[in-house]
Amino acid sequence: MTTTAGNPPAPLSRIRIGSAPDSWGVWFADDPRQVPWRRFLDEVAAAGYQWIELGPYGYLPTDPVTLAEETARRGLKVSAGTVFAGLHHGSAVWDRTWEHVAEVAALARASGAGHLVVIPSFWRDDKTGEVLEDSTLTAAQWRALTSQTERLAREVRERFGLRVVVHPHADTHVDSEENVARFLDGTDPDLVSLCLDTGHYAYCGGDSVRLIETYGERIGYLHLKQVDPDVLAEVRAEGLPFGPAVARGVMCEPPSGVPALGPVLTAAQRLDVELFAIVEQDMYPCDPDAPLPIARRTRAFLRSCGA
Repeated sequence: MTTTAGNPPAPLSRIRIGSAPDSWGVWFADDPRQVPWRRFLDEVAAAGYQWIELGPYGYLPTDPVTLAEETARRGLKVSAGTVFAGLHHGSAVWDRTWEHVAEVAALARASGAGHLVVIPSFWRDDKTGEVLEDSTLTAAQWRALTSQTERLAREVRERFGLRVVVHPHADTHVDSEENVARFLDGTDPDLVSLCLDTGHYAYCGGDSVRLIETYGERIGYLHLKQVDPDVLAEVRAEGLPFGPAVARGVMCEPPSGVPALGPVLTAAQRLDVELFAIVEQDMYPCDPDAPLPIARRTRAFLRSCGA
């Protein structure tokens, strides 16, 4: 973001900044290498954030009363829940998918959240790299993905009052500029919005500012993340799956990576809508003492951008 010399940046009044368990190295509901949930809540508040996501279902308390008490006494509020879904498999996976979606959506609604982040399922295992299915969808699978996503979004809105935002993600079928555009062009704007994760989109070769400028009406939520271009070049050369790439440090602390977040936030502010921008620095696994200092520096950096 450019500013007049000596003057602070214009405030990004429509952007609500938060963070997530992901920025504390949390990928699973229960893992001995992750920080305990109380420590996460203490530290995310200490770092200066007011908004959080639920993270993997079961990491934070799933009892709404307990969760409300624990977040409120730290001055925290919940912006969204998150689910993974293999909707390109069609109606055959609906019942199993909905069972999980419903429990996450119910907790998100009870927590006062307004969004449900939906991440497409991986085509290869994010730990072992085992190929689980073809990395390219057939025409029939694309139709299933778009129609079932619309169905999910409609049900979530009608039953829980939440807005579905679909998260393009590395090693999934909604990843590159081409695939994101195909997905957006194939879904109803009234039902399906996008959670633009700046790091994942850059990881897959996309330009976040251009996406915001092209599909602005579809941007419903942001995840703020940066990629280390040198590590990404290694990852691509070696064909690493996403998990090992993260362990190598492909997602890095702002502002040392790409894309530059100032221009992304400025483009988002121009949309003239209220948007959450949730910091997510993938770093599983990590030293439990690493996240808090990074979170404090990141929050200070985002303030310097006006957010």
